[in-house]
Amino acid sequence: MSKKSSSKSSIYPKDLEKETAEAELDRFLAPEVEEEEEKVEVTLRPQKLKEYIGQEKIKESLQIFLDAAKKRKEALEHCLLYGPPGIGKTTLAFVIGNEMGSTVKVTSGPAIERAGDLAAILTSLETGDVLFIDEIHRLNKVVEEILYPAMEDRAIDIVIGKGPGARTMRIQLNPFTVIGATTRIGSLSAPLRDRFGTIFNLDFYSDGEIGQIIKRSAKILSSEIEKGAVDSLSRRSRFTPRIANRLLRRARDFADVRHDGTITGEVVEQALEMLEVDELGLDKGDKKILLTIIDKFAGGPVGLDTLSAATAEDRETIEDVYEPYLLQIGFIERTPRGRKATRRACQHLGNTHPDDLQEKLI
Repeated sequence: MSKKSSSKSSIYPKDLEKETAEAELDRFLAPEVEEEEEKVEVTLRPQKLKEYIGQEKIKESLQIFLDAAKKRKEALEHCLLYGPPGIGKTTLAFVIGNEMGSTVKVTSGPAIERAGDLAAILTSLETGDVLFIDEIHRLNKVVEEILYPAMEDRAIDIVIGKGPGARTMRIQLNPFTVIGATTRIGSLSAPLRDRFGTIFNLDFYSDGEIGQIIKRSAKILSSEIEKGAVDSLSRRSRFTPRIANRLLRRARDFADVRHDGTITGEVVEQALEMLEVDELGLDKGDKKILLTIIDKFAGGPVGLDTLSAATAEDRETIEDVYEPYLLQIGFIERTPRGRKATRRACQHLGNTHPDDLQEKLI
């Protein structure tokens, strides 16, 4: 397999906007990467597997697969990464490319509108290239059908001509690796999912792992940071590296402008209080969801559509943006009848849980 330097080769227009809920774009703690912070985020990404913090079991398995592929001088098997936004799927894709000494070309499911678009991308791949498809669950069915033989047989079938004179021509492709990333593996069709040789579930990080990421990022940014600040940022990071790095950069700004440049625990407290992020990483949006359930619906259960109407948030935004973290910290629970706020959520917000209030009345 030919060796090439790894690069981020984008094959969809820079100005292509992903369809994202308005609330997610407006939220400071949104796990999606913003356009202006993309360049900064790239500098903070690890380049090699040994630099990648967390996901230890995945790293161990992946190292074996990488070593085996390099030993046989073959392209790595197609790989599917799934998990919440901001958890490191894109970073891991580039790490894989770097480890294989391959060029990483980037596209996304919504960007590939026609079968011809995918055919052009696939025929441009050189031996050993990695094709990273973000939001792969959003590929349309016609495009998916072109991808099946490309992944399985390394070939695509193109129809030439129209009507009775039309004929099919098979084009052989160079050996390549598809790395798909998705936040909704359940939305992926079974035939596409089955064509991936390895499937990895990237989960939320622990506070300790987030702390290591923050210290590493602070070093890259040439910022001095105290242990208390690391701990404070870790607690507010929502177990997500992208949010941890975003909070770190905002704390660094505050330290440079209002203090002597050193990021201390006090600096973090002041900076995040100004950004309305509390000690558990909850922002105004999270609290609005919780208080709506507690105050308007007596703690729940309340149906998702009703909750959406009461908060003026899309149901997809509630499911994809707010709920994952609130479920992770045990502040809401899903029941057959709808969402309920837990006793822990009420205590954190200074409210009395409806069950406790009922007991007092009795």
